[in-house]
Amino acid sequence: MTRRAYAAVTFPTVTLSAGALKNNLAVVRRLAPDSRVVAAVKANAYGHGLVPAARALADADAFGVARLGEAIVLRDAGITHPILLLEGVLGGEELQAAAQLRCEIVVHCFEQISTLEASTAKRAFKVWLKVDSGMSRLGFRLEEFQAALERLRRCEAVAGICLMSHLASADAPGDPATKQQIDRFESLAGPLGLERSIANSAGIIAWPRTRLEWVRPGIMLYGISPFAGRSAASLGLKPAMTLRTRVIAVRDIPVGERIGYGGIWSAQRPSRIAVIAIGYGDGYPRCMRTGAPVLINGREAPVVGRVSMDMTMVDVTELQDTRVGDTVTLWGEELPVERVAPFADTIAYELVCRVAPRVRPEWT
Repeated sequence: MTRRAYAAVTFPTVTLSAGALKNNLAVVRRLAPDSRVVAAVKANAYGHGLVPAARALADADAFGVARLGEAIVLRDAGITHPILLLEGVLGGEELQAAAQLRCEIVVHCFEQISTLEASTAKRAFKVWLKVDSGMSRLGFRLEEFQAALERLRRCEAVAGICLMSHLASADAPGDPATKQQIDRFESLAGPLGLERSIANSAGIIAWPRTRLEWVRPGIMLYGISPFAGRSAASLGLKPAMTLRTRVIAVRDIPVGERIGYGGIWSAQRPSRIAVIAIGYGDGYPRCMRTGAPVLINGREAPVVGRVSMDMTMVDVTELQDTRVGDTVTLWGEELPVERVAPFADTIAYELVCRVAPRVRPEWT
């Protein structure tokens, strides 16, 4: 078999839609028409593929990555957009590399300011000064903010300053903590006349006050709702990822027989079990519980037993016509990943990010 022929038959596969990414960016533009957009493509574009996703999102104003290595990949691929390093840099060597890559940098601690002050570069960096408005992860506390701002204004390596913060609970519209964060950020940033950014995906959708000079969408770009109980479709978003595999065996199981590692599920009735070619080696979590939905030829059936490295079992007793070779959808447009994630006690973000390299991507 030739390498090309092998690629045509291998499975599982993950289908990725450039059209969905473009649609979802258009939704951002409609919600925040006066804002510029930093499209978050960190973590391999949330598991979708860093370079092809960036190319599909070419209408964004800038790209946001977590680390320098991701910026290197984008530049090596010929991406010329501004790139924002969301974690900033660690030390002078990374700062020098950021300059060569023409990156903008987040500054969230005094050590990073000291690194900038030690640089011989002149007006080389747009700096995004991060304020901790209530998440308590990264950023200058409110009482530290003025000192940080004054040092950056005096620093010869700094060409411009944008103020930013990050929302901790914007996906819970009834949580008063988000309003408190917005109020704190506005009280600092409002009088200064600098560019500002606080909106993530949930902020863009649910908190109009966060649609400032810059917005930073992430999960919504990939067609996934940031809100529990509110579907992506209801927000006009289209899933960009569909994960599929095939049935490789169908077995009839008598009452009382246990299946899989540990025998954690046993047949309570004469059952038909389909074995599908996907497991935790492909990124489908071992902790996925019995009852997790999949679609076989478009019809729903539950996962049963423990997920193996390469295989998962599905109860197809109600789908008696299931055959070897049938197509199985783990998540995608017909089965939202937000619905699957709770069966693994996680969120949709993690499931799409963890799809393994051996799963073949197909872009449409």
